[in-house]
Amino acid sequence: MLELRPNCECCDRDLPPESDQALICSYECTFCASCAEQWLGGICPNCGGNLVARPIRPAARLLKDPASSLRVLKATGCAKL
Repeated sequence: MLELRPNCECCDRDLPPESDQALICSYECTFCASCAEQWLGGICPNCGGNLVARPIRPAARLLKDPASSLRVLKATGCAKL
């Protein structure tokens, strides 16, 4: 089951579970669409994998399987990669 991390690792933008702006790699590194396009060229800076749209978990399922609340943030952001 996906963690559905709550933020962009680059800019710390909130990415709630229903967001259509969240992109992930196969390790679930999470980025907003803006950072993925502007800074990353669609490639995860952590593993080198491609970034794809994160699936949306239906609200009713979030009650049983909630999204993660752990925020992950790159100390240097992505502008300096």
